Order: sequence, then structure tokens, then C-alpha cells
Amino acid sequence: MTDYDVIIVGLGGMGSSAAYHLARRGVRVLGLEQFNPGHDLGSSHGDSRVIRQSYFEHPDYVPLLLRAYELWREIEAESGQELLTETGGLMMGPVDSEVIKGSLASAKLHGLPHQMLTREQIAERFPVFSPPAGTIGFLEPHAGFVRPERSVLAHISGAQVLGADLHFHSPALNWTSNSGGVEVSTATGTYRADHLVITAGPWAANPTPHWSLPLAVERQVLYWFDVPHGIDDFAPENFPVYILDEGGGSYVYGFPALDGPTGGVKVAFYRDAMPNFTSADTVNRTVSAEEIERIYRSAAALLPSLSHECLRYKTCLYTMTPDQHFVIDHLPNAPNTTIAAGFSGHGFKFASVVGEILADLATVGTTRHPIARFKADRFNQT
Repeated sequence: MTDYDVIIVGLGGMGSSAAYHLARRGVRVLGLEQFNPGHDLGSSHGDSRVIRQSYFEHPDYVPLLLRAYELWREIEAESGQELLTETGGLMMGPVDSEVIKGSLASAKLHGLPHQMLTREQIAERFPVFSPPAGTIGFLEPHAGFVRPERSVLAHISGAQVLGADLHFHSPALNWTSNSGGVEVSTATGTYRADHLVITAGPWAANPTPHWSLPLAVERQVLYWFDVPHGIDDFAPENFPVYILDEGGGSYVYGFPALDGPTGGVKVAFYRDAMPNFTSADTVNRTVSAEEIERIYRSAAALLPSLSHECLRYKTCLYTMTPDQHFVIDHLPNAPNTTIAAGFSGHGFKFASVVGEILADLATVGTTRHPIARFKADRFNQT
């Protein structure tokens, strides 16, 4: 039996970052991943993820975001790769919509730079947009996108250079936890450590004897549409990341053109009025013509220059909590075990700082970061 200080189960966005931050501290860390490095079967893929500071979901996230930006820049410099690109971010919706009210509340509370735009000013500033009547805009200069696959691989490589022992195609079959430590078994061996970190993404929603978190897995699809008349207006220097509140519980979002004149532009639903719940092991990864038509109608209403031609698509999984806030906590029924799960479709931008938080929790038991909102037992409170 091999001994470590910390074992991590799952090396996607959060787990790879945790491995890196633990290895930076000289911790003997073992990482176990059931697939290949940077795989596209969970929630850490799709070429781009929005990052923004004026967080409409809740102002409590802003301090975490400010630290996340610092840490993205650190791993970016260390890896020599561009991971975070600031394009500006445009939140759009009616004046009383969550994306407008929430973004403005976070910006005011934390003194973040921003600009309010009328519908006419949006169209003047970004001519490719045709916002619906009644729309206003909230523009923040430091929003942009993070490259998920590159980021996962940068954290994995950085952790390995620092001495982390990372095993791929090596799923954890079972684990035990008691006051003396933890044991994790795989097909090739059993490993012991002082602490276990579980960052299993949508697989954390599978029932276990150790927790009963109310996690639901939602199937999402990412789409890339052609722009037949040229992509200059969609280039990152000219076009922001954006989220539009369409009403009725539906939000559409998108990105600049990142892959040259033939790569198209990516659009998707951030929140869908018709969610499709599934599981990590049974998700349908094919995409129907009806699904493509539905997202096209939403995207083309806002961006009329998009072609009807969908160049490619990719399925993605959201692991949802009932309140759409994260779970980052020690497991109450499993000593020496920490879980990070339920990132509810808006977690990847935090991966750099979540890794630091998990390293804190695994080594000293607490963190300076504000994570009280993410307690695992909050769903059991009446």
C-alpha cells in the first residue's frame, strides 16, 4: 500500500488545480482520473468559458473572482500559454432582470468598473448585435474567457513538474475514511493518505454511502455557427463575451470567434427554460436537428449575421444544486474528506482559486477565502 498526504479523485478543472496547488506546497499528492488528461466527457471542455467579475449570481463571489484572476495569471506565466483573455463582457436584459440588477449590485458593492448602455448604445458600440426591445446593457471591461482544456493541462503539467503522482485511466473503485486517514482502491492498487479530495464533477451526483447531496446533472450543448460574411466584427478585440436574459428562465450566451475565419462563433444556453436532466454515465451525446434549430433561433435573433450552418457541437454537463451555488466543504459523515461539487454551470472560471481553497482545506482544515455560502449541510437545514 502506497502512502500520500492527499489523494484527489477527479482531475478536471477543480481537481487538476488542487493537485497543482498542493504540489506547490510540497505535499505528497496522488491524483486519480478515470479518463485521459483534459478529456471532453465532463464539464471542463469546449474551448472557452466565460469569466467575469461583476457577478450577477451573488456579490459574495467577487472576492473569489479577484483572486481567481491573479491565479490564472500566475499559471499562465508559468505554463507560457494564454489561458485568460479579457475581451469585455456585456450582460443584456430588461432593467429589472437578474443579469442587470445582480451585475450592478456586485459592481457597486465591490467598486468594479462598468458602464451602462441603452439598447441603441449596444447596437452602436457592437453593430453585430440586434438586442430585443426593452434591453439595456451592463458592460464590464475585465470580463472575457478562459481556455478550459489548456487550463486543465497547464495545471496537470505544473503539478507533475512539482512532483505530483497523477494516474490516468485509473478510476477510484471505492474508498473509506476514518479518524486515522483515508484509503482509496483502484484496479491496480490501494492507496492511503491523510486526506481525500473529491472533485468528480457530474460523477459526484452518483449515490454513495458517504453523502446525500441533492445534485442533478443537466445536459447542455455548445454550438459553433458559421459567419459567412467575415469574422472581423466577431474578433476578440472587437466583440465581447455576452449573456442575454431572454425571459422565461432562458439565457443565451456566446463568445468571439476564436479559431480563425472557418472556426465559427460559439453560442449556447446558460440557463434553459427546458432543462434536460441526465447522468454522467447515460447522457445522450448526439444532438438533434431540432436542438440546433432552437439555439439558432435564439442566437440569430440577437446576431442576425450568423449563418444557419452549425459547424460543430459538443455536449457538456452541468452539476446543479437546488440553489445553484457551489458545494465546497468537508464531508460531515466522512472524516478527512473534502468535496467540491455542484458548480451549476458557472464554476470553471473559479477553478484556479478553488484549487487553492481545496489545498487549504486538505492541509490546514480552513481557508481565508469566503466559502460559508458553499456548506454541504445547508440543504438539510429547515
